[in-house]
Amino acid sequence: MTTMDFEDMLDKIKDRQWALADIDWDAPGAETLTPAQLTRLEPFMSDLMWIENVGARGFAAMAKKAPDETLREIYRYFHAEEQKHANAELALMRRWGMLDGDEIPQPNINVKLVIDFLDKYADDMSLSFLGTVIPMLEVALDGALVKFIMDEIEDPVCQEAFRRINADESRHLAVDFAVMDVLGHAEMRKLLIELVGGWMKPTFLIGVLSYMPLLNKMRDSIVAMGVDEKKLYSALERYRKVGERSEFARRLPMYQIVKLHGNWVVDRGHPYHLLADTLVKITGRIPRRLLRKDPSWSKEITYTPAA
Repeated sequence: MTTMDFEDMLDKIKDRQWALADIDWDAPGAETLTPAQLTRLEPFMSDLMWIENVGARGFAAMAKKAPDETLREIYRYFHAEEQKHANAELALMRRWGMLDGDEIPQPNINVKLVIDFLDKYADDMSLSFLGTVIPMLEVALDGALVKFIMDEIEDPVCQEAFRRINADESRHLAVDFAVMDVLGHAEMRKLLIELVGGWMKPTFLIGVLSYMPLLNKMRDSIVAMGVDEKKLYSALERYRKVGERSEFARRLPMYQIVKLHGNWVVDRGHPYHLLADTLVKITGRIPRRLLRKDPSWSKEITYTPAA
């Protein structure tokens, strides 16, 4: 894997910015969706919109940990892009008649738990932790779902929005893997100290117990949507393949752990799912009133096509 020129990547990111106002949200084509597609899509679009915000919160934390100003600025752009993707998905939901007036759909309980966790603790996590987990979320959820939507939904406005989102995500992943390569140059002693120090924090265990049911719930939701499990498998496989190309990324203990976990998630027959499914059931019974209020940044979520 060749080392990325981050200055050049930052120029590309600046050059390829787009706004919701660039898309004609009232153009014809919404009628191409069948009632059955709309019913299946509605909860998933809502979850996806919130997962984009999980990515945004992760990038905001990574911007604080970045080793130089160029990477900090890249992460600030990625943070804004993830929020823009969420807003575009909300605009599609409004276009398809899924929203009642100005309502913002509520995240499912597992997404909410991860948002709460990141909001409280992400700023205390090391770049090697955030930098290995965020790419897996992007690969697993965006990679599998964006491909599915572009294959299945004929609405040209949806196609245009997801083409733009996909182009952004491919740059996010390119930077994610380049950063993993950079992080892997650290001394193994430092990497192991970071790993042990991170896992020993009680707060990190809360994160793991939030992340596991989220991935399982989303995996089953993706399959229920009609996505071929092989597509999901190939999306997760991409994380392994790209990571394995770099001898330095392979040195990251967290990369090895996240890769192994991805293999378990894909294999529905693995005993791991007994634990993960139990966590999905337990978290599903948590009363919403016990959860924190939506974070203040969630008020920025809007389908309004600002330039």
